[in-house]
Amino acid sequence: MSSRATPRLLTLQRHLESLQDSDMESGSSPLTTHVLDTTSGLPAVGLCLRLSQLMDLGQQWTELRKSSTDMDGRCPGLLKPGQLKPGTYKLSFDTGDYWKKRGQASFYPYVEVVFTISNDSQKFHVPLLLSPWSYTTYRGS
Repeated sequence: MSSRATPRLLTLQRHLESLQDSDMESGSSPLTTHVLDTTSGLPAVGLCLRLSQLMDLGQQWTELRKSSTDMDGRCPGLLKPGQLKPGTYKLSFDTGDYWKKRGQASFYPYVEVVFTISNDSQKFHVPLLLSPWSYTTYRGS
């Protein structure tokens, strides 16, 4: 095994071991996110993000929570049970600052993922796969 692979394998092992704990922690939250740094193959640790909701009156965004990703690249518990209501939400990820702290130039200073919740009885997971030059997101489970 190469010395470059060892940290990735250890991180993957910790990640898999923490899934059960994360599921328990986020099990009560209707909305979670997870950010992976695809250049390193590791979780994006310490990435700042904001959750906002679009309010009908004046079509203004109201910030609901400011947080950052944990050692596993997750941000569980963005909302408390019962706090998620039907509507339009936005997760804003401060990707420019994340890459700057790593000494890496990047193309996107931030990534905004806007999504609509119509059934507030479901759980929503919004993953982000991130590199300095691209990103991908999807509705996870």
